[in-house]
Amino acid sequence: MRVLFLNNYYYIRGGSERVFFGEMELMKKHGHEIAGFARRHPMDQPSEFSHLFPPDIATENVRISWEAFRTVNEMFFSRIARAGLDRLISQFRPDVAHVHNIYGRLTTSVLDLLSERKIPVVMTLHDHKLVCPTYRFMRNGSVCEDCGGGRYYMALKNRCHKESYAASAIVALESYYCDWFNKYKKNVRFFLSPSTFLKRKLVEFGWPANQIMVLPNFLDLTKFEPNYAPGGHFLYLGRLSEEKGVATLILSFLSLQNTEARLVIVGEGPLRAQLEALAADDHRIRFAGYLAGDALREVTREAVALIIPSECYENAPISVLEAMAYGKPVIGADIGGIPEMVRNGENGLLFRSGDFDSLKRVMETFLGFTPHGIDEMGRTARLSVENGNTADAHYRKLMDIYRDVI
Repeated sequence: MRVLFLNNYYYIRGGSERVFFGEMELMKKHGHEIAGFARRHPMDQPSEFSHLFPPDIATENVRISWEAFRTVNEMFFSRIARAGLDRLISQFRPDVAHVHNIYGRLTTSVLDLLSERKIPVVMTLHDHKLVCPTYRFMRNGSVCEDCGGGRYYMALKNRCHKESYAASAIVALESYYCDWFNKYKKNVRFFLSPSTFLKRKLVEFGWPANQIMVLPNFLDLTKFEPNYAPGGHFLYLGRLSEEKGVATLILSFLSLQNTEARLVIVGEGPLRAQLEALAADDHRIRFAGYLAGDALREVTREAVALIIPSECYENAPISVLEAMAYGKPVIGADIGGIPEMVRNGENGLLFRSGDFDSLKRVMETFLGFTPHGIDEMGRTARLSVENGNTADAHYRKLMDIYRDVI
C-alpha cells in the first residue's frame, strides 16, 4: 500500500509530530511505501520529496494590512502547497492520504486537491481546532466554549488569539471559511481521535459521530526500558505556557513541608522567566530547559512520577504514555482526555484541574506511599501501555481504517 502523510511540519516540534513520524515509521516497517508532505523548514528531517515542499511562511506577527494580504491568503488557501502536492501525487500515486495538522499552513487547499484526485482521506485530530478557532478552548487562563456551535465571532469579541483583534479575526474567519465551504466534512472520510473526550466534544458541537473513530496513540515499547525503582524527583514535561498549569504546580509544590521533595521542570515556553521568578530560588525546584534523547530518557527514568497539571482540555498527551512506558506513575489533572489514561489509584492519581489544594494533597499522598507501593503503581502504568497503546495494535486498527476508506 502507498500511503501519503501530510503535516504542517517535517521535524519534531511537539507531540503531534511524534505521532506523525511514528506512523510513517510504522508503515514503512511493515513494508508499505510512504511519502511525507509539509511546509519547508531549516530543521526538516530528510525527505526525497522535500524539493516539492512549499516554502515556510512567517505567521507570528501577521496583522490585517495590505502588506500582509498575501501571507493571510496563504494561511486560508495555499495555492503553493496545492501545486507542490499535485506534483507529489503524480510521482507517488498514493492509495490513501493520512492528514495530521494542516491548519494555517498547508491549509484545506490540500484536502480539495486530494478529493479532486479521488484519493481517500483520513485525518488525525490533535486538538480542538475544528470547533475552536484557537484550538485550545481557553480564554484568560480558563476553559472557554464560547465559540461552540459555530459562534466563531466570539474569538474576535474575546480577542482569543494572541490578545489581538487582528489575529483573532484571522482565525475566526478561517473557521467560518472552512464551515461555509464544508472543507473538512466533505473531504475527509474518517476523523481519528486519540481520545474519547475529543470525540464527545466534536459530537456535542454538531459533528457526526459515525465520521469520528477513536484511535489511541501508540509507542514502540522496544525503545522504553522501564525503571520501577522510585526516583528522586517529580517531573513536569511540556511547554511552559499558561494553559499547562505549571504555575499551579509550582505554588502547590512550594507549599509542601517535605524538604526532601524535588521537582524537575523540563521544557521551554513564553512563561519560563515568570515561572522561575515564582519558584523564588527554592533549591528543590530545577528548570532543566529543553531536553531530548538520552538526557530526556534519564530524567524520566529517574523520576518518582510525572505530573500533568493542565488547565486546558488535553487530548491524549504522548508524555503520559512515555512516562508509563518507563514504569512511572502519573499524577494528572482530571480534565480532557487525561482521566482516560490515568486511572486513579491504579497507574497514578488524579486531582482537580487548577485546584492548588487538590494538587498539594495528591502530592502529599504520593510522598506517603511506600517504595513498594510506588513500584506496584509503576508496573501497572507500564501494563496500561502494553495493553492499550502498542505499535502492533495501532497498526492493525490503522490498516482496517485504510482498507475501509479505500
